[in-house]
Amino acid sequence: MIEQTLDIKTAAGEMETFICRPERGGPFPAVFLLMDAPGIREELRDMVRRLGTVGYNVLLPNLYYRAGHDTIFGPDVLEEGSAERARMRAVRTKMTIPPVMDDAAAMLAFIDSQAEIKRGPVGCHGYCMSGPYALAAAARYPDRIAAAASFYGTWFVSDAEESPHLSLNKVKGELYIACAEHDSLAPLPMVEELLALFGRAGTVGEIELYPGVHHGFAFPLRWCYDKPAAERHWERLTALYRRRLG
Repeated sequence: MIEQTLDIKTAAGEMETFICRPERGGPFPAVFLLMDAPGIREELRDMVRRLGTVGYNVLLPNLYYRAGHDTIFGPDVLEEGSAERARMRAVRTKMTIPPVMDDAAAMLAFIDSQAEIKRGPVGCHGYCMSGPYALAAAARYPDRIAAAASFYGTWFVSDAEESPHLSLNKVKGELYIACAEHDSLAPLPMVEELLALFGRAGTVGEIELYPGVHHGFAFPLRWCYDKPAAERHWERLTALYRRRLG
């Protein structure tokens, strides 16, 4: 695998981005992997590497870059009451959808300038807080993002500007939304509401409930990691990208 870390220029500064692609057989389609709330860490880089091995040029941006380059948190960021968690929350609570859509535009401009990235449709998926970002990007850039996925995305039906439920009818590509049965950040009534909105909008794709699992089930280092569900998430994601990106 070929790995590099670059700063992608945005309207707000420089967004540090980890990029990975196979050594042979390129150019490859671009995929954006959007981080969860604890931020950039080796666990996410390993997920980028896994997806890269099957034929994609995967970009993992630090969406917290507006708060500085020190927005890399220690392992106790997951512990309630820890100093690292408080530091992360101070950044996370300022995140809104519109600036992230500007970041997506910068990433699209970047990949268009790279010879090793295949021209054509782009994929985008996010975990936790970034599930809604991935869905919103598919609506904001329908002619570019042909496949988008959310894994235990949080509050995808809300009063937030550009909340993804408001623009499902703008999506031209295919969506895949995976929800955990036990998730206080996306409770089952919200999932049912989104399912109804999905049907009324005529959106292409699927909303799938993963029974018996908790928010964060796809992360190997999380207490709630569920290997069968995690492997199912890889299967669904890879199939989606194969259908839509090649």
